[in-house]
Amino acid sequence: MESKRQQKFARLIQKDLSEIFQRDAKSMFNGAFITVTEVKVSPDLSIAKVYLSFLLAKNKNTLIEDIKEKGKAIRQMLAVKIKNQARIIPELHFYLDESLEYAAKIDNLLSKIHIPPATEEDENKTGN
Repeated sequence: MESKRQQKFARLIQKDLSEIFQRDAKSMFNGAFITVTEVKVSPDLSIAKVYLSFLLAKNKNTLIEDIKEKGKAIRQMLAVKIKNQARIIPELHFYLDESLEYAAKIDNLLSKIHIPPATEEDENKTGN
């Protein structure tokens, strides 16, 4: 379980990275709409796992690889934003957050299930 310090630091990183992806780095990734869905920080605050979600992106795997390649520049942008609030600028590890796609897939599967209505005979069995 994350400590309050880790959670607070993760929220700070999430907020500032979101701003970086929306304003500063938008041109770096061909205008892709990138959302920082979650940040998890190690206990010593030296590593941050950043989960990203993409909207209107044609190839998500290519985009995540591009973000990983430009990770050093993104970390420097983050350092400029949080330098007065943090002693340590964490190493950033980027991951594709597929939870929305997974939830949509499960929802789609559940919507395809056909459950026939109960017959009068079935209702009598459960009612006794």
